[in-house]
Amino acid sequence: MRLRGPIRLDRHATPALLVAGFAVAVAAASALLSRLDLGTDALRLCLQVSVATTIGALFFACLFIGRISEDRRQIAESEQRFRRAMEDSAIGIVVVGLDGRIVQTNPAFASMLGYSREEIEALTFFEITHPDDLHVGRETMEGIKAGTVNAFQFEKRYLKKDGTAVWTHLAGSVIREEKSRRPLYLVSQIENIDARKQAEARIAEAETRWNFALAGAGQGVWDLDIRKGGTTYSSTWVKMLGYADGELDGNPDRWLTMIHPDDRETVAEADRAHLDGQTEFFEAEFRMRHKDGRWIWILDRGKAIERDGEGRLIRAIGSLTDITLRKEAEERLTVSAAMLADEKERLRVTLQSIGDAVICTDAANRVTFMNPVAEKLTGVSAEAALGKTLGHVYWAVDEETGHRIGVTRPAIGAEAPSDQNSRAVLIRRDDTRCSIRQVVSPIMNERNEFCGLVIVFQDFTDARALQRQLAHAAAHDALTGLANRSSFIRTMEELVDQARKDAAAAGSTGHQFMFIDLDHFKLVNDTGGHAAGDALLKRVAQAVRGALGPEDIVARLGGDEFAVILKSGSTAGARIAARSIIDAIAGLDFVWDGRPHAIGASIGLAAINANCGEADEIIARADAACYAAKAAGRGCVCVAPDGRITDDKSEPPAPLAAAS
Repeated sequence: MRLRGPIRLDRHATPALLVAGFAVAVAAASALLSRLDLGTDALRLCLQVSVATTIGALFFACLFIGRISEDRRQIAESEQRFRRAMEDSAIGIVVVGLDGRIVQTNPAFASMLGYSREEIEALTFFEITHPDDLHVGRETMEGIKAGTVNAFQFEKRYLKKDGTAVWTHLAGSVIREEKSRRPLYLVSQIENIDARKQAEARIAEAETRWNFALAGAGQGVWDLDIRKGGTTYSSTWVKMLGYADGELDGNPDRWLTMIHPDDRETVAEADRAHLDGQTEFFEAEFRMRHKDGRWIWILDRGKAIERDGEGRLIRAIGSLTDITLRKEAEERLTVSAAMLADEKERLRVTLQSIGDAVICTDAANRVTFMNPVAEKLTGVSAEAALGKTLGHVYWAVDEETGHRIGVTRPAIGAEAPSDQNSRAVLIRRDDTRCSIRQVVSPIMNERNEFCGLVIVFQDFTDARALQRQLAHAAAHDALTGLANRSSFIRTMEELVDQARKDAAAAGSTGHQFMFIDLDHFKLVNDTGGHAAGDALLKRVAQAVRGALGPEDIVARLGGDEFAVILKSGSTAGARIAARSIIDAIAGLDFVWDGRPHAIGASIGLAAINANCGEADEIIARADAACYAAKAAGRGCVCVAPDGRITDDKSEPPAPLAAAS
């Protein structure tokens, strides 16, 4: 929007106008009085009044003209300042119409997006805004038009001329008509914040990596800030002690109360030494009480990072690591070193692998050591196992093949790497089984001679059970336990492919697909609630499953829709099975909150054979047949062979045939 320059008056024009005006006034007064027949005194008085009036009028006219001149001068200066501020600004300034049209912009904004001023002023804000940010500012525009918003600011992305995006911070004001307050246009200041956004993203990414590294290493972090009045702990720290996030935040001295009484003085001395500047770091190993009451060993390392002018602590940061396993290993090392000084290498390898169940053997494959975890997992005490061959204590087989997993000695001169197996099954002497993960490491002395084996294994039963549960959950409906839609569709597609392959086989009859839709089920949900509906669906699933053979496949497709694949390809047999399902569902004695509910089922049948088409086509035909069964009065079966639908009781009328 361009402002026009004001009409300017020369500062010498005002006196000239006054003189001319005065002369004109005197001449006019003289001419007028000459025509009047008045006395000398009266004439003199009239002339004086006329002259005074004229001079006063001219004086006020001069003031008015001067005021106009001053106002126009100020307007011109204001326009000049705005133009210079806009042209010389280091950030973008844009005048935008309410329709999004760019009325005027400065070089900074055009340069920011790689356009010339002429190019960008031919565009609208919608054309240069990133597609994902078109919604930004929509509520602001509605507020501007409603008169509730006069200033605004937000962040959004614009598209450069080369198509790349740039983050900006936009702050602007609304220019309104003075009297009606109707919005005329917007003046926006646009600052390039792309570098800041990228820096924030890098910081966030670095923080994420840092937190992930700490969590992966099992290290917790504490942060003591006197100015904030307390200590905060990372989630890994509080979980290490069995607490929830935020449960330990606050009192900076609370952690001292959780330390084992025998270790408090040692920790306090290390703390004082660091606060006094005697040590570069605070470091201590001590026991802390877990929330469940047990004691765990902790390695605490920290450092004061900020002090006041008098040397008093303001802020300190540190980390805690659970070293319970290491401490237990050190204790076992002390005992073993005293008893088995001549088996140093074996102890070294054992301690490297310790933390789970451990069995050691000698070169003749006889058991020389078992830890308590190994006793528990094998069911054999260390006293009974020592001196026996390994097979007497430890017998592991492959989970899939059932073949024994060998733990033999390496060949002479060959390298002796560790052998790992994550799908082993331990068979105990009482024939019970336990899924394990094992690592078998040979023990070699300094002469590279084989001295025995170290077998480290852990109970993996729960983990594998969880894997199986997850696999089962991915393929089964959570409510009914039947196959879910996705797994059912995969099975059906496999059967369709198999039917095509077996098309040439003699006597190949294919299978039958059954689409089941419950009748009057919505009434149960409406009157008894979804809890009643879920309970009824479980009963329906049991009824359908009970009416079929063990080889038939039953699935819940969703809602109150079920599907069945009958391994038998006989249409007559499918009709009988469908009728059994309808009768079983109709016979359910379902009562919820003292109120009985009765439902039914309508079933559509379609064949699965070489010429049946794709799986979705079969489902569509069965669905149409089920729809026809509902139209025929519900509680019945309709079959759709070769795309035609027939009722199980009689030939269907024309509308049912059309429904297929």
